[in-house]
Order: sequence, then C-alpha cells, then structure tokens
Amino acid sequence: MSNSSDMSSAGDASSTTGMADAGPDRVVLITGAGSGIGAALARRIAAPRTALMLHARGADDEARQRLAQVAADCGANGARCATVFGDLAERGAAEHVIHQTLASFGALDQLVANAGHAQRQTLNALDADVFSAAFAAMPAAFAALVKRATPALETSKRGRVVALSSFVAHRYRVDAPFAATAAAKAAIESLAKTAAAELAPHGVTVNCVAPGYTRKDRGPSADNASVWTRAAEATPLGHVAEPADIAALIAFLLSDEARHITGQVIHIDGGLTLG
Repeated sequence: MSNSSDMSSAGDASSTTGMADAGPDRVVLITGAGSGIGAALARRIAAPRTALMLHARGADDEARQRLAQVAADCGANGARCATVFGDLAERGAAEHVIHQTLASFGALDQLVANAGHAQRQTLNALDADVFSAAFAAMPAAFAALVKRATPALETSKRGRVVALSSFVAHRYRVDAPFAATAAAKAAIESLAKTAAAELAPHGVTVNCVAPGYTRKDRGPSADNASVWTRAAEATPLGHVAEPADIAALIAFLLSDEARHITGQVIHIDGGLTLG
C-alpha cells in the first residue's frame, strides 16, 4: 500500500504498491526522498517487511511525480510505502510529517533527516532572511522532527536517527563560501549529539553523516561538467561521491550492526576534509 498527504490535505490518499499482510519489522521516515541521497537510500533499504514514509517538499507536480516514482520503485522491491509533502521550514510541517508516519504505519523506528540545501554566500553578503531560512529548514526542522518522534523512537527496538550534515561545516575556504549553510549544518551536528545523549538510555542511536561533493541528479549544477571536474580535482581521492555511496553508509547506521555507534559525525568525502 502507498498513500500520500500534504499540509493542505492530510487525508488525501491513493493506493499503489507494497506488502499487504504481515506488519513491518521497521518503519523508516526519510525526508528529502525525491532525489539524490534520499532517493538512493530509499531504494537501497526497500525490502519486504520494511515500511517507508517518503517525504519531499513537493513544490510542483514534477517534484511530486519524482517522489511517486521512488515510492513505486521501493514498492516493487516489496516495501510498504507512503508519501508525504511539506516544506519543513514552515511551522508545524515537521510535526505533520511525523503524525502522518504514525497514522500510516502505527510506529516509527528510524528517522533520516536528509532534506536540506546548500547556498553559496559570504558572511559579508549574508542577510537575515537567508540566515533564518537556512536555520528553519535544517536545524530547526531537525529538532522538531526528533522532538515529535521521540516517544515512538523510545519504544522501538531498532531506534535510529541519522542526520545529513556536510563538509561545508568543516572546510572553510574563501573561494567556496557557505556562511549560512555551514552554520546550519554545524547546528544540526550539535543538536544530534544532544539527542544522542538524551536518547541513549532508551537504546536509540543518533549520528550525522557529512558528505563531501556528491553528484546531483537534478538542479542547476547537475549537468554542469566543469563543476564536477573542479569538485573531483579538489577531492584527494580524485572523484566525487555518488548518492549511492552516501546511502550505503546511512543504511549501515540504520542496521543492527551499528547499534553501538552514537553521537558521531562520520565524514564520507574522499578525503576532502583531511586538511
């Protein structure tokens, strides 16, 4: 089964694919699942007895169709899928996403806070609106997601939270300024460590993954070969990551094998932050 909802029509649902009988072994919410790392992760972990709530901002029909395709692909692999739309920067959106997950599946075991954006801007050029928008969409949204999800996570036997940070919170160069994004991602890392400490008594792990340059499948830079050539040249290993590379690490952190890893920021950047 699959259903979809957004902030304006929480009851709007349509059935598609997925398992129909036995309940899932785990329920995973992935924000920003319509493309890139989020979509790669959803496709990687989709399997029978896994339920996926896939979120996207859903700004236009194309974005909604992309998420629907990810859900269809995951359903074809046996997962039970539902989709939800909403701008996490808006007040109440994070709570709505968690509510829809619980309403759809009756549980929430694992949360992957992947939704976010990067914007090049110097500190000197930074204005208050851009700064506020970055914090609303990333650390504030992450905090709201975790807060609303905590009661469900605390009762789960496989409680996991993974947040997406970025190399920009650790690598500062005058030729690649990300003032607001870097601050927002650093705040996510701090919040994740706080959450790790608070949730540890309940067996819930909380970690951050900090990718380096990672190839995009949409957006202005996706087809700009010179951008990716420069990114590869800046990376010690000599190539940029694919979304699947990042998804593999997140999938491990969600697994039972990673049950003793918490409060960490794990870099997967081809050596970009070595020096």
